[in-house]
Amino acid sequence: MVTVLDTIANAPRLRHPEKAHKPDQDVLRKPDWIRVKAPVSKGYAETREIVKSNKLVTVCEEAGCPNIGECWDKKHATFMIMGEICTRACAFCNVATGIPTALDPDEPARVAHAVKQMGLTHVVITSVDRDDLADGGAQHFAEVIRAIRAATPSTTIEILTPDFLRKEGALEIVVAAKPDVFNHNLETVPSNYLTVRPGARYFHSIRLLQRVKEIDPSIFTKSGIMVGLGEERNEILQLMDDLRSANVDFMTIGQYLQPSKKHHPVIRFVTPEEFKSFETIGRTKGFLLVASSPLTRSSHHAGDDFARLRAAREALLAKSA
Repeated sequence: MVTVLDTIANAPRLRHPEKAHKPDQDVLRKPDWIRVKAPVSKGYAETREIVKSNKLVTVCEEAGCPNIGECWDKKHATFMIMGEICTRACAFCNVATGIPTALDPDEPARVAHAVKQMGLTHVVITSVDRDDLADGGAQHFAEVIRAIRAATPSTTIEILTPDFLRKEGALEIVVAAKPDVFNHNLETVPSNYLTVRPGARYFHSIRLLQRVKEIDPSIFTKSGIMVGLGEERNEILQLMDDLRSANVDFMTIGQYLQPSKKHHPVIRFVTPEEFKSFETIGRTKGFLLVASSPLTRSSHHAGDDFARLRAAREALLAKSA
């Protein structure tokens, strides 16, 4: 029987999944609304030095986030734990695929030190997928959360986790550490999963988010998707309903940008007006907060969004009292 470990062991380390699309495909020209300036500020350089001196990895760099200049200038960064190598090969992602290294037991302390150095009031922690680990890295997530709490008790913590597929008990370990926000991205609509997110299962991800609320209703839940991957508008609206059926509080919607010609192509660039309409529809469906714009990413403006999210819940509770 072929196991996940067999598959990983036989897989080369790749920056771009070989299964992706033809390198000679037409590349759509970026519209003006999706363009950003290159990062050159003093704040950016200072953040980069803190990240490097603590020997940490950020998804900002690994995923080629277009907002890195803006966020790092403000000393905001999303730390990516458990290494730089992912056990999956999603067609949209620029993180390397292959055989991961062993977990670093000192990483939680280094992350906590960097959070303190940067003076973060809100921090986002994400990771690569670690299908090679019995718990998918759940215990490591919990240790990072506890280390940050010990170093900077007032810092609110948002985590962006893998799906912990077939990792019984993993979710419970993470939820017990009590992050303030539990984020797990659906990434795209169900019809795209085989080509865009082949290692994942759509309804497992929905159920994961639902279970967080069942275990601890006080934790905010969050999920996001990219658009421009060939999805239909009605599929996005159905996905919104699926998230609301799982009591998800916050949804993010952003434009997919192709990291290289070997990745899934951009089928179209969604207009700012369409993004605004998704935000309006999402609010009518009952989300406490919807962030929807071409440059929206899971952790973009996460601190400000958390404040808005908490205020929205308080307003809702006051209204129902």
